[in-house]
Amino acid sequence: MSYQKIKDHLLGLADSERAEHSQRFFKTGEGEYGYGDIFLGIRVPVVRQAVKEFKKTSLSTVEKLLKSKYHEVRLFALLLMVYRFSKALEEERGKIYRLYLRSTKYINNWDLVDSSAHHIVGAWLDDKDRSVLDVLSGSKSLWERRIAIIATYYYIKNNSFDDTLRISKRLLGDSEDLIHKAVGWMLREVGKRDLEVEKAFLKVHYKNMPRTMLRYAIEKFEEGERLRYLSGNA
Repeated sequence: MSYQKIKDHLLGLADSERAEHSQRFFKTGEGEYGYGDIFLGIRVPVVRQAVKEFKKTSLSTVEKLLKSKYHEVRLFALLLMVYRFSKALEEERGKIYRLYLRSTKYINNWDLVDSSAHHIVGAWLDDKDRSVLDVLSGSKSLWERRIAIIATYYYIKNNSFDDTLRISKRLLGDSEDLIHKAVGWMLREVGKRDLEVEKAFLKVHYKNMPRTMLRYAIEKFEEGERLRYLSGNA
């Protein structure tokens, strides 16, 4: 399917009122994390439907779509990559993974990362050397650091927590709120599957965690226990 046909299709789904709301919600103002991003105002289920319609799009076209100035066009490209990865054999999966890593400058908002990183990066590295996660977690790019921690969600879902705990430890001192939220979220997901593993990590680190990270990590705890953690008396 041609780049222009897909682009025209997505532009035809634009909703200016919803786009204005998205511009605010995804913090696109000057000095904010999404500065300069442009939204069309297309709901995610509608983008997912478009993926089904254009699922045979070539990877070369997907790569062009990933470079679009429009947020939802990039989201379409990523969701199509996720779909293709889930159906592909090893060779094509490798191509999708490598395309993803060389395109991280375009995966530049939290929803783009969260809808793709574990499905592609996490899944590809499942039976491979995962040191690239450590490289990403040390990146100057907020989005590459978020990719590193969200990629480990794939392993959490398979009851494997070492990578999440290792990357979480590396990111404890991160300055970005979006990283604090992501790490706290992943620790909470660990706790859903093995609460003792999460609590063992918290026992060592909770007093030095950014407040937001801790709040996200203990969100599902009983109120009294949450208060003890927040007061430093857990």
